[in-house]
Amino acid sequence: MTRSVALDRPRLLIVGCGDVGMRLLPLVRERFRVFALTSQPERRPELRAAGAVPVLADLDRPETLARLRNLAPWVIHLAPPQPDGDQDRRTRRLAAALGDQVRRMVYVSTSGVYGDCGGALVSESRPVAPRNARARRRVDAERVLRAWALATGAQLAILRVPGIYAPGRLPLKRLEQGTPALRPEDDVYTSHVHADDLARIALLALLRGRPGRVYHAVDDTRMKMGDYFDAVADAFGLARPPRLPREQLQAAVSPMLLSFMSESRRLDNTRLKRELRMRLRHPDVAMALGRMLAVQ
Repeated sequence: MTRSVALDRPRLLIVGCGDVGMRLLPLVRERFRVFALTSQPERRPELRAAGAVPVLADLDRPETLARLRNLAPWVIHLAPPQPDGDQDRRTRRLAAALGDQVRRMVYVSTSGVYGDCGGALVSESRPVAPRNARARRRVDAERVLRAWALATGAQLAILRVPGIYAPGRLPLKRLEQGTPALRPEDDVYTSHVHADDLARIALLALLRGRPGRVYHAVDDTRMKMGDYFDAVADAFGLARPPRLPREQLQAAVSPMLLSFMSESRRLDNTRLKRELRMRLRHPDVAMALGRMLAVQ
């Protein structure tokens, strides 16, 4: 492709080009002229090789963000909040820096914004009820971006994402260490999405998402957390984790892991399939684990 043709393509900015962003690049680099924000100068060769123009900027350093103003009318925001506080200061700085020429944005949020739903099947219309600062930062980011979109006329789609898995993103270390899980009667429902599917969902949300719409970026699996650990253990020939009642497990795991084990919900993906017309390549965790082993 010649340089002049490349310059004619619409510009897309990816904010937070980590694992999912790198999986997204092959899907978008022929359609868009892609800019990838990075705070790490050493990543520039990797991003160029993957088809993106690196943009050296840091969401924790507002003085570096001026170059983002009106850089691209299409934006996919994958960057997580900073690890403290109840507000997402990074998203607030990004919204202030982008200018008023953005046409469409996809923000990748988390299903943790719902808090504990007692195992209920959750649709996108359920009110948010975050139970920890990590989820409150995500709710803050969603609200900030909704207000920004209203003020600028941009079309915003929000993806609420559960646990992401893929080769290299499995709880193998946890299983090798014998970290316990909850016994079945105390266990919580958890949802999942393969990282490759999430990258495809982000692109479809950019192209097809309705203005202001929330979508659950989730596969068809509805299983309890301990069953997920068992499935991974069985697939990789590891011992299943010991099961403990909740009162005993509290003393055996980290506060962060305990917070994940205290929220139970099943995410409905009807809207994902109906409106974005997403066909999951990895609709089932057990099936995906089998494929991983087949290519090893």
